[in-house]
Amino acid sequence: MAHEEDHGKTPAELEARVWHLTQKIQFALFTAWDGNRMGQWPLTAHVDKEARTFYFLVDQKSDRYSQIESYPDVLLGFVDGSTNVVIAGHGSISDDRVKIRELWSAFDKAWWDSADDPSIRLLTVEPDRAELWDSPNQLIATAVMLTAAVTGAKPALGDHGTVRM
Repeated sequence: MAHEEDHGKTPAELEARVWHLTQKIQFALFTAWDGNRMGQWPLTAHVDKEARTFYFLVDQKSDRYSQIESYPDVLLGFVDGSTNVVIAGHGSISDDRVKIRELWSAFDKAWWDSADDPSIRLLTVEPDRAELWDSPNQLIATAVMLTAAVTGAKPALGDHGTVRM
């Protein structure tokens, strides 16, 4: 694990921040290639730091996941204000009923009647690397940018780094 920029954080600190932010944000923009074009849509992430894995409950009836086996490279984007995390990893689809039941919550009733719905599938993403932009809130960022514009100095807008996961 190595970081690319001098931001004063160790790779372990960057990785810990990535896991913290993805657990906090919880909603990811999932990006995949279907063989012809990129597609992107929101999903609710179940972040498992101990397993070093991201889980999602998805519907097998959706064509969106049919190419994951052929094209497993995927991206996850997590955004919270001016904080952004992008995870590159490998996705796979399974019918792991035990894990599906473990992850099931009341919110999933918006899509399925129960955890036993036969159309639910488990989308698993194992991360390879993460890129983090951890910036101050919008008001502070705007003030820093305006000061930089007036003084000609480069703005310091927070941490940016890449970490191998």
